[in-house]
Amino acid sequence: MRVVVTGGGGFLGSHLCEALLSRGDRVVCLDDFSTSEPGNTAHLREHPGFTFVYADVATGIDVPGRIDAVAHLASPASPPDYHRRPLETLAVGSRGTENALRLAARHGARFLLASTSEVYGDPVIHPQRENYWGNVNPVGPRSVYDEAKRFAEALSMAYRRSLSTDVGIVRIFNTYGPRMRPHDGRVVSTFIRQALDGEPLTIYGDGSQTRSFCYVDDMVRGLLAMIDSDVPGPLNLGNPSERTVRELADLVCETTRSTSGVEFRPLPVDDPTRRRPVITQAQHQLGWYPQVPMEDGLRETVGWFTSRQRRLSRDRADEEPAAC
Repeated sequence: MRVVVTGGGGFLGSHLCEALLSRGDRVVCLDDFSTSEPGNTAHLREHPGFTFVYADVATGIDVPGRIDAVAHLASPASPPDYHRRPLETLAVGSRGTENALRLAARHGARFLLASTSEVYGDPVIHPQRENYWGNVNPVGPRSVYDEAKRFAEALSMAYRRSLSTDVGIVRIFNTYGPRMRPHDGRVVSTFIRQALDGEPLTIYGDGSQTRSFCYVDDMVRGLLAMIDSDVPGPLNLGNPSERTVRELADLVCETTRSTSGVEFRPLPVDDPTRRRPVITQAQHQLGWYPQVPMEDGLRETVGWFTSRQRRLSRDRADEEPAAC
């Protein structure tokens, strides 16, 4: 297959590109690196099946040649990013999604929308099934991301109903792993960075709020299964093992062997208090379920952060002028 991956330079997108290439597919990666790093795909640039196109998908997508699938992952995905780029977040969720849908429709290609658990907002139903419509503040500070994804889902289903576009929607719950940005504002990367730097781990609220963390390799397996299927979704993809933020902080300190304490701060507006997916539909329709225990995935992630920290330290040392 030849697959277009929008946002292919991001944390999750780069792993998806790598997995597609590993199984023999050809990949066209689109990204403008507004919230990602070029280094994520540097190791893929010499692969004969990989093509990179610098592009803002909200302004248009032009990919010549045969296309079998379009995986639309482009979007700021962490609160600091979409708070910093609110208009761009809405644009990529609306115009960017339609441009990607038009590309898929023109080529009769499978279209994968990477939606999010944030469409459930601060849920009053727990755990979250796909038939739950959510509890979202449409004008709150998180609304630019929440509503962009909700609109993207509505637009995708409209293309499916009106134009018979082969659409598949997945709602991605918290995902972690190598290539996360240290300062992306997500809880796993923030805790690891703080622990490795000997800083207090910042907990917003009292730490009793819960999240469900899925290792990136498991998530990519789910995305591949959805691309290969004709399932429309939406389907939840995530790990149904629920942990409190305080439990995560303790586990990060244990994994990093850090003596960092914790520092409590006020809970942000509209921050979800509980989050756990029901993945029965993904299990039945895709044969998918997460397999990597949190302890193993966190150990791999910490190892990546540690190696990156050492590499940056070496680079800085090499740049220092020699003593006279």
